[in-house]
Order: sequence, then structure tokens, then C-alpha cells
Amino acid sequence: MLKPLKHVQDLLAQNAELAARLKISDEQLHRLQQENERLKGLKPENELLTERVMLLQEEVRWFKEQFFGRSSQKSGSEIYSEQKMLFNEAEVLAAIEAADTAHAARTTTIAEHERKAHSGGREAIPEHLPRREILQDLPNAQKHCEHEGVCWAMERIGEEVSERYHYEAPKVWVERQVRPKWACARCHQGVHIAPCAPQILPKSNTSASLLAYLVTSKFVDGLPIYRVCRQLLRQGVSLSPGTAGTWVNTVGEAVLPLINLMHEELLTNPFIQMDETYLQVVRSDKAPASDHYMVVRAAGPPGRRIVLFNYEPSRTVAALQNLLIGPQGPYSGKLLTDGLELYDTVAEALKLVHVGCLQHGRTYYHKAAKVTELPSGKNLARVALEDYIGKVYAVERHIKELREAREKSGETLPLETVKKLRQEKSAPLMAAFKKWVDALLPAVPPQSALGKALSYTINQWRKLVGFLEHPELPVDNNYLENQIRPFSAGRRAWLFAQTQHGARASANLYSLVSCARVNGLEPHAYLLHLFEELPQASTAEALEALLPWNLKPILRVNSHGHFGHSPA
Repeated sequence: MLKPLKHVQDLLAQNAELAARLKISDEQLHRLQQENERLKGLKPENELLTERVMLLQEEVRWFKEQFFGRSSQKSGSEIYSEQKMLFNEAEVLAAIEAADTAHAARTTTIAEHERKAHSGGREAIPEHLPRREILQDLPNAQKHCEHEGVCWAMERIGEEVSERYHYEAPKVWVERQVRPKWACARCHQGVHIAPCAPQILPKSNTSASLLAYLVTSKFVDGLPIYRVCRQLLRQGVSLSPGTAGTWVNTVGEAVLPLINLMHEELLTNPFIQMDETYLQVVRSDKAPASDHYMVVRAAGPPGRRIVLFNYEPSRTVAALQNLLIGPQGPYSGKLLTDGLELYDTVAEALKLVHVGCLQHGRTYYHKAAKVTELPSGKNLARVALEDYIGKVYAVERHIKELREAREKSGETLPLETVKKLRQEKSAPLMAAFKKWVDALLPAVPPQSALGKALSYTINQWRKLVGFLEHPELPVDNNYLENQIRPFSAGRRAWLFAQTQHGARASANLYSLVSCARVNGLEPHAYLLHLFEELPQASTAEALEALLPWNLKPILRVNSHGHFGHSPA
């Protein structure tokens, strides 16, 4: 009887243990279910963080590209699981497959041409440079030859000539303006003396030539004023940077009437290109580290081009709009800008035809091709660059070649021809590009490099296709960007403007040297002539005669880049 009882007790104990374990298992299952629900709730957050990591990695790769210039790019056609998360629409997957196939099969056609043979020698010294002969002859004793006891004089049968560059440091000398005094020894009616010649800075000891040198050094060569003063010190001229800076700012203010004339002339053109770049001004109402702006405008046909810089403390609609208003009223032509929304407001307020910059769109796709880690993203960006935008630019290169060929024969390419070529070749490309972007945009992360490129294209589309209807307009703002580049290069050296007065003076002087350069004049020669003649220009006609395009008959420019005054 004891054994069955013990067996029953054992069974009861095992049953109790199993019940306890079952309870624990139920609790564990409940906790696991809760954890599972919590993890399901974290899935959207995880996907968001995964996308955020991808975007940050793109930014890191872009910064590395900017600083270290890495040019290698991965390529491939396999779609990984991460890609399926990012590109999960059938249209996008089809576009990826088509892009990968096109990239793998892409070939580059090189036009047939003749390559110029390279002689291996150095280029000849230009003919326009003056020559000074240095004779290296034999001593007279070696110019005789003895034959049969008779000494015969040698005959000169030719010569060997070698040329090398010679450089002389700039020379500084002092102008002594002497004005004799005259008086009558009999009547003693007073002293007679010639009036002072007009000077652009009458109460200073600087001449137009030194001012032209200072302005050219800073605003053309990008040298800070203190470095220019150090150069002058090596030539024995003790000039403090503060004094030189005051001269430059005063000259920048003195040329304002000329800037106003160019502003009025700029507003008469059928279209204006407009952009801006940042500038730091130390002393102003804003914090020293705040950004101020140089707003740059360009317009005018070849031979009468205008590039104007304007300092603006803040980038506001009112500031930009005021630059398009002149004495005759608001501007009423066409405006070519980048995608800054402020320009949309300005164009709407002034009722302007607003056209966008295709180069800015191309830059977005170029960035996507560099920073996107996934091969499919790179290939999609390359499709936009090479199959659509690149082909549009090929049409523009063809138009440029036609225009240059016409100009060589003294003719101009009709705008009707330009519009016809764009409608026949560029319009279908842009229509196909729009269809391609519309198909991709919904399934690409909007904050990715490729997503930003697609969004920019859609948001700016109406302005991006404006060049198709306006043949006088370029497809991009590259010309204006190139005019801003010297300012950006100089900014790396002189870093900031001390005051707002100095910033405005700098804007005026950058305008002068830029207008001289784009109209084929050497800036120093133009500034020298301007600073000599401006004090005597007392009428509007005299000021107009000092505009760069009116000085070509006076300032001689030859094909070798040598500049100077035309002979009398």
C-alpha cells in the first residue's frame, strides 16, 4: 500500500511542477508577444533610421569628394535587399534594369579628326613683345685666318639667334607737378598760376597709375591690400594698408556715376541673368559671422556686355526687386536664375518671364552619381546625365558651333534657326526626361541625393523648359557663374570686407573690371584710362564715352593679348 501512495504523491508533485512550468511558459509567451508587438511598432522607426543612415553616408561621401576629390565609382547591376527597400515600385525596378543594361552596353563615339603633330619643342615667343639684341661676337683677334703667310679677314656668313624672356621689376617714380607762379614786377596786381590738373583723389599723394595697380591687384589678381603694400615696400614705397584701403574705397565710390549708367543700360536688354554669392562684413548691424551677399547681374550682346555686382546686407525680395528697377520704371523682360524661391516672387511681382538653369539640375544628378552607394542609384543618375541632359547640351554645342561659324563670316545666327533646332531635337528629349522623372519620383526616398535631383527637376520644370520657347536665352546660368568665379577666388585671400562702405566700393570695382574683361579690354589699361579721364568727365556724354565698349577704339587690343593705348 505504501508504494502506490508514494507513486501518487510523485505524480502529484510532477503535476504541480508541470503546472508551475506551464505558468512560467505562459508568462514568457506573453512577454514575448509584448516584445514582438513592441518591435513591430519600432519597424517604421527602424526604416526611418536606416534611411537616415543612408542619407548621412551620402553626405559624408559628398564631403569627402569635395575635400579629397575621389573619382572612383562602383558599378553593377545586382539589386540587393536594401535596394528593394528603397526602390520598391515596379516602374522603378524596371527603370533600374533598363539603366543597368544601358550602362553596361554604353559606348562612346569619338568623332573622326586629325590630331595635330606635336613637335616636342617649346612654343615660340610672341612677336608683339619688344626685342633687344645682345651681341655675343668673337674677339677681333679671332676674326682673321692666316694662309700662305698672309692674314685674311673672315667674312660674316650668317648668325645663330636664340631668344629668352627677360623680366624687369615694375618701377615706381615720383611725379612732381610743378606750377610756376607769375607776377608783374611793375603793377604788382597779384600772382598768376595754372590750375591743378583734375585728379580722382585730389588731396592724396597717389596717382591714377598707382590706383589702377592697387585695384587690379585686388579685384583682378585676388591679392589682399596688405600683400600689395608688401610688394611696394620691396620697391622702396612705404604705404600702409589702411591708407591704401581708404584710397580704394574712395575710388570705388567715385565711379558710382559710371555704375549707374551701366545699370540703366542693363535694364534695356531683353533678358538678364541673376545670381548671388555670400560675403562676410565685419562691421555691420548683423553679427560678424553672418552672411551678407553680392548679387550679380549680367546682360548685353557680345561687344556690349554688362556684369554688375551689388552688395546687399540681406537676401530679401525687396533687395532683389530693387535691382530690377531703374529710372524708367521696373524691368519688363526675361529673367534667368537658379531655383531660389525669392526669384519666383520677384518675377511674379514684376510680371517677368522667368526661366531656370538646367546646369543646377545637372549638378544634382552629378552629386547623386558620386555619393549614392547603391549601383542602381548611380546608374539612374547617369541615365539622367547622359541620355537626357547630356544630349540637350550636345544640341547647344552644335548651336554654338553654327553661331561661331556665322560670326567668322561676319553674320549672325538667326534666332529662328536656334528655336527650330531646339524644338526638333531638344524638345523631345525634355519630354522623355519628364516622363522618366515622373515614373521614378514616387518610389525614391525624397531626402536621398537622387530624390532631391528628381524633386528639383519636377519643381523647376516649367522654368527648365523655358529655353525651348525663347531662343535668345541660354539653357543655363554658366556664363554668370564664370563671372562670379574671380570674386570667389579673391574671397579666399582677402576673406572679408571691414565695413559696408567697403563692400559697396568693392562691388563697384568688381563691376568695372568684369565689364572690361568681358568686352575684351585688359582691366589695368582700362582702369588707368578711366582714373585719368573720370575727373574731367562733367557731362553725361563724357561719362558714356568712358564705358568699356566705347573705349575699344582708344585702348588697343591685339590677338596676342597685348594691351595699350592706340598710337596717335
